[in-house]
Amino acid sequence: MLRWGLAAGIVMAGNMAAIPAAAQSARDILTQASFADTDEASALRRVTLAYATAGNMLKHSPDDHEALLMRATALGYRAKLTGNRTDAIAARRQFEALIAENPRDAEAQLALGAWHIGAVKKLGAIVGRAALGAQRGAGFALLDRAIALGGDRALFPGLAALLRLELDPRDPRGRTLAEAAAHAATVTPIDRILQRAAIAVLTPVRAGDGPATRRLASQLLPFGRFDDDN
Repeated sequence: MLRWGLAAGIVMAGNMAAIPAAAQSARDILTQASFADTDEASALRRVTLAYATAGNMLKHSPDDHEALLMRATALGYRAKLTGNRTDAIAARRQFEALIAENPRDAEAQLALGAWHIGAVKKLGAIVGRAALGAQRGAGFALLDRAIALGGDRALFPGLAALLRLELDPRDPRGRTLAEAAAHAATVTPIDRILQRAAIAVLTPVRAGDGPATRRLASQLLPFGRFDDDN
């Protein structure tokens, strides 16, 4: 199974099990898929539903930013679960379009940065760039811009820390970001999830246990529990 690491942290997380499917937003559905579903088939069905939900929103309001972002995220998640190159490239282009429209969109910056780092992690720098246009440097720059734009929230440094430590468990910037996330504000449920993840990954980081750091960072990302590389 290919794992792209796309848009991992942008969905609002929480316990969605009690919300009827008809009442759920695309963001809610993606949260359930990425953090709660226990098998890949269920997660993929939910991602497909989220894509359709966002598409229905866009039929009524073609410029709806939330729907555009969730549609791109659903494409990225589908690529992650299926290894579909066409979906992966389409997701990248949609994130790029959102950033072109609003360069101060912290979530889109974060999503595209995660896209680049996830593809490089799975395919390697050379193949990732040749096959998908993924670049490590571009990914890190996008993540840093998202952190700068996102304010004092745990989401942005927390996700960036996990992505960096998954690539290199001794990355000093990754450790610094995890420390920042551990003390950042938790405005939304996803901030709390990423703060808990940052605190957890700091244990093997501080112990100097590289393999455990890489493994835990990967598992704490959305769909990480399905990653064959763990």
